[in-house]
Amino acid sequence: MATRTLQNMEPTMKSMPSAPASPDRGRSSETGGPSTRGTTGGVVWPCLLACVLLLGSGCSVRKTAINMLGDALAGGGTTFASDNDPELVRAAIPFSLKLIESLLAETPEHEGLLLAAAGGFAQYSYAFVQLEADEVEGEDLAAATALRDRARRLYLRARAYGLRGLDARHKGFSTQLRAAPKEAVLAARPGDVPLLYWTAVAWGAAISISKDDPAFIAEIPILEALLDRALELDESWGAGAIHSLLISYEMSRDSIAGDPVDRARRHFDRALDLSGGRLAGPLLAFAESVCVQRQDLRQFDALLQQALAIDPDAAPEDSLVNLVMQRRARWLLSKRDELFLIPESQAQPAEP
Repeated sequence: MATRTLQNMEPTMKSMPSAPASPDRGRSSETGGPSTRGTTGGVVWPCLLACVLLLGSGCSVRKTAINMLGDALAGGGTTFASDNDPELVRAAIPFSLKLIESLLAETPEHEGLLLAAAGGFAQYSYAFVQLEADEVEGEDLAAATALRDRARRLYLRARAYGLRGLDARHKGFSTQLRAAPKEAVLAARPGDVPLLYWTAVAWGAAISISKDDPAFIAEIPILEALLDRALELDESWGAGAIHSLLISYEMSRDSIAGDPVDRARRHFDRALDLSGGRLAGPLLAFAESVCVQRQDLRQFDALLQQALAIDPDAAPEDSLVNLVMQRRARWLLSKRDELFLIPESQAQPAEP
């Protein structure tokens, strides 16, 4: 999938968070990592057609064709990201993801495809499965539970692809990560940040949905190691996607001292700076994670109205993610009476 990073997939708290173009916003790695700069449909589709015509040829030609097709799919990113019809994208993405998986069966260490699979499954699960579970829960608990079970499976699939991608770049990385997370992530370099991010997003989301499972909770140190290393290596990646994710995560982190609201506010400010204020994700992350916890209804309303005021067409490359986040904002506003249990006059201020 090639949308902007959904910038409000709150990790191990309520849902999991947050947002950029394909898994990256076009930055190529100085360490030789897979570029995620989107190619236009005019380049991708002729390439795909040429590859399909070659697939029946000899072994070496077939392998070359598969790699060409894999490169095209891994690099293409602008079509989905700039689409202003989320339901159309929702219907189209599963085919793209299954095609990526088919190619990975032929080229299991293709780094671009592994990154596309990790980011694609994580984003699809959040935008079109987990959010739907939240929306239907009030009317159909069984349906919501089934959707969350599906979301967990998709997140774990995304995590597996992310770990495979990191293993392809650093032999034995995933094994070392489970044994000694803080030491293992030191092997990562700036070019690994997209894989670190999407692996952390998927892992954190799976933990969030599995809060009653001690095995998942025990993996929180791994999640934190991935996030902290990604932030250390390239805090500006994805127009502030890592900071946007950490807005939500800091509110549940208990491994470091200090005021979590203070930490969340610093990430919020940085995410706004890096995104130029054109993304709704950071606004929703602060509203849903900080304002609800502090019972600050006024700031909650103000941030969500600010998110809804963003014109999705003003920055076409961000259209899809902003539309998805604005749908979430409307849903949150519809639930304000359930989220806020004290009178507005008694709410604690949480000015960001």
